[in-house]
Amino acid sequence: MQADLYNMAEEVIGSVELADDVFACEVNEGLVHQAVLMQQANARQGTADTKTRGEVSGTGKKVWKQKGTGRARQGQVRAPHWRKGGVVFGPHPRSYAQDMPKKMRRAALRSVLSDKASADLIRVLDEIAIPAGKTRDAVKFLGALGIDGSALVVMPGSDQLVVRSVRNIPGADVLPADIVNTLSVLNHKYLVLPVEAVRRIEARLSEQPERVEA
Repeated sequence: MQADLYNMAEEVIGSVELADDVFACEVNEGLVHQAVLMQQANARQGTADTKTRGEVSGTGKKVWKQKGTGRARQGQVRAPHWRKGGVVFGPHPRSYAQDMPKKMRRAALRSVLSDKASADLIRVLDEIAIPAGKTRDAVKFLGALGIDGSALVVMPGSDQLVVRSVRNIPGADVLPADIVNTLSVLNHKYLVLPVEAVRRIEARLSEQPERVEA
């Protein structure tokens, strides 16, 4: 598929070919949902903890004698139904990590990229360079591209000047092409990336079969 190619002067200078097997494939909503749940689960710390009746402070002595008081039978003040007693079935440290095959993760990412492309929410530039690292320069070029919502700037590698200029813009983030993921794409309305980043993503996600040596 074809997409407009912009320069840093916000001018359309031509077009760029986007791989159909990455940016024009069928959207699998179920697979995208599974990938998002996996990423959200893997981001959980799992450090919530409550004390059981064996961990709270307090004596283990019987509160009062079993019979003859006219009151209900009680064991100890650390029992769950007593104030400051232990917690029944409360959370304890655990791992929420989920796994997902690499092919499925890549297919989910192809789905969200294709959805962005079909909705005309991808802006491809010949290059992205902000030599001064100033936020106002990033605001200017993003606004001139017609971006009216959150944006994910995808770079071919680590560029601290671009990171510094974009990080103070509400709703804007920067990620290297090698770690772009399903959730990061879905969390932003627009994708802004140079041609080199497009090629890195295509090389990572392309479904072209590998050549087998005879």
